[in-house]
Amino acid sequence: MTTVPVSAAKDVVAPGRGGVGDSVLRPDGTLKVTGEFAYASDLWIDGMLFGATLRSPHARARIRSIDIGPALAVPGVEAVLTHEDVPGRKVYGLDHPDQPVLAIGEVRHQGEPIALVAADHPETARRAMEKIRIDWEVLEPITDARAVIADPASLRVQERGGIARHQPVRVGDVAAARARAQVVVSGDFSVGIQDQAFLGPESGLAVPGEDGGLDLFVATQWLHNDLRQIAPCLGLPDEKVRMTLAGVGGAFGGREDLSMQIHAGMLALHTGKPVKIVYNRYESFFGHVHRHPALMRYEYGATRDGRILYATAEIVLDGGAYTSSTLAVVANAASLGVGPYEIPNLEIDAYGVYTNNPPCGAMRGFGAVQACFAYESMMDRLGEACGVGPVAIRRINAVSQGSKLATGQVIDSPAPLVEMLTRLEAIPLPAPPDTADLRNLPGGVSQTTRGEGVARGVGYGVGIKNICFSEGFDDYSTARVRLEVVGGEATAVVHTAAAEVGQGLVTLQAQIARTELGVDRVVIQPADNGVGDAGSSSASRQSYMTGGAVKAACESVRADVLALARERLGGTYEDLSLAGGKVVSASAGTLATVADVLGDRVVERTREYHHRPTVAMDPVTGQGDTHVQLALCVHRAVVDVDVELGLVKVVELAAVQDVGKIMNRLSLEGQIHGGSAQGLGLALMEEIVVQDGLVRNPSFTDYLIPTILDMPPMRLDILESPDPAAPYGLRGAGEPPTLSSTPAVVAAVRDATGRALTRVPIRPEHICR
Repeated sequence: MTTVPVSAAKDVVAPGRGGVGDSVLRPDGTLKVTGEFAYASDLWIDGMLFGATLRSPHARARIRSIDIGPALAVPGVEAVLTHEDVPGRKVYGLDHPDQPVLAIGEVRHQGEPIALVAADHPETARRAMEKIRIDWEVLEPITDARAVIADPASLRVQERGGIARHQPVRVGDVAAARARAQVVVSGDFSVGIQDQAFLGPESGLAVPGEDGGLDLFVATQWLHNDLRQIAPCLGLPDEKVRMTLAGVGGAFGGREDLSMQIHAGMLALHTGKPVKIVYNRYESFFGHVHRHPALMRYEYGATRDGRILYATAEIVLDGGAYTSSTLAVVANAASLGVGPYEIPNLEIDAYGVYTNNPPCGAMRGFGAVQACFAYESMMDRLGEACGVGPVAIRRINAVSQGSKLATGQVIDSPAPLVEMLTRLEAIPLPAPPDTADLRNLPGGVSQTTRGEGVARGVGYGVGIKNICFSEGFDDYSTARVRLEVVGGEATAVVHTAAAEVGQGLVTLQAQIARTELGVDRVVIQPADNGVGDAGSSSASRQSYMTGGAVKAACESVRADVLALARERLGGTYEDLSLAGGKVVSASAGTLATVADVLGDRVVERTREYHHRPTVAMDPVTGQGDTHVQLALCVHRAVVDVDVELGLVKVVELAAVQDVGKIMNRLSLEGQIHGGSAQGLGLALMEEIVVQDGLVRNPSFTDYLIPTILDMPPMRLDILESPDPAAPYGLRGAGEPPTLSSTPAVVAAVRDATGRALTRVPIRPEHICR
């Protein structure tokens, strides 16, 4: 048996009331606010060693030789490992196994792992790591994504070529539509590299088991997909790798790929001792993927009154050295490349390419964010060219239920975009700034202005995001629910492998159990791989998928309990239900308590929940029913800009979002606020600066994220247009605000300055050059 480390995940008891639709408080909320919550970096077990990772300082180079002798000679060091020590398969990958566990002969990006050290103290491990000697042959990095598209055979980072995926979309006859167009607008747009910037660094603990297996306590977004990559590399069968979710300090897509998991496992198996690895902030910038930077070229043609006739788009996404989730990111960018608008003629080409730039993969919005900035910028240009304004141009071309997406997929559930725009316009605008209080002005208390040179702008943004995994992926979740009597009270115990990464899933699972089983006391067991796959905490899918699985398991348990009640009560009751811990008949009232009916019986059921099937995009036309569900959000941003200094203050963000069903309004509002904050960050400040493949700002000193002083007040209007195919009619809600907030902020700055502003993040020199 393995000793459980201190700070490992424990059962979460969620007593009290509150079912689906109630604003139930999070059981982990107070602990996180007070600093008592146990994160993965807090893990501790007696006798553990500390791991460190040597990483490449070069973007592209060959390794002629590695000398680990000086590191092994450091007192306290117990292991130094290279690729030769990988016990199983030497490569892994989220979607395609092309990433070396440790570099084999060459490095393809700055920060690529090369060697591992385990020592009795973290500083000892780091000092030893610095003594490893490498003889390098430095090569010129491949960093120009458009050049790779022009010559993918020659500009190879991967042996199979320079392009990971090219996804075209072809609808109608663009040439004929272009000949009929009365107004034509075009533009080139670019998006920098955004980091997930989660506060909890990559960390975890690997504990060797007496059976030759391994117990891993890690912060991740998908336990079972981690397992599918980890076990083959460690040379272990799946059942010998036991994974438990440790406390996660944010994710936003950055924990979908592996970081320290295999490395800690290698060191633990090699030394026979527990090994903990915790990245510092500098390492974290190299230890996870980032949002794909994008280069985009668009052209729209329309009638004079603003009806779009055709659109063309080229979207180039730089995936860095390895595949990660680039294939799916390209699909999202292509399928959602012109947004929630009816456009009868389309030519879209989306590319994901390999370079020696930092590896990129999943981040909140996942390909749709980049496209949204471009197509919303185009809608503003078109509205101006047609003289109809930014809201009207969107209303004229808005999709609705029954409309077709670019892929030909029919929107078969409510899509009230016109209503959402109308409601957004109706939200009152904020008052002019009180210039007597410097905090109300760009630059704030730095006293850069007293109001002179400050202009106000208003801008709008619309975003559409797919929910759940697409393109034929068998996306499902598993839940095990048990109902038993504990201390005289009927208690529901819920067990899934779904990762709580800050989105409030633990709270929601308890709400569903209370709603379906009519009990107050719910226990949420730690997420681990002792239960079936729950899929990833990404794609805004967990409320839909794991919520659906918990609901299905609870329904099965409830049916068994009601059958038991009929048997024990001796009546022919067909109108029984569970409520308030009691068995209730609609005709006869309360008949018994659930605890009395159960007695010493335990009712347990495990269920899988699968969504409706999807298909892959056609490789030539891009057509197909590729998505499970779609969600809409619209934003209005109000900004004040010092046009002389290039400083921006976001005065207010207003958002209207359709969520299908409000499951927990408090959590939902937090998701909309959080997604809007990340969109604001991308618009104005967040960028990993890369030069010749090398990161120039790997710290929170130089990589800027919005603080409480940057985030404005928000006004929210939340619609409930149920999706009949989804559990409770809900729509995934976490990602859509990240899409529409960025173009809204940029549009507002354009309105204030008159500048074209075709790149995000906007920098002062873009405004006042």
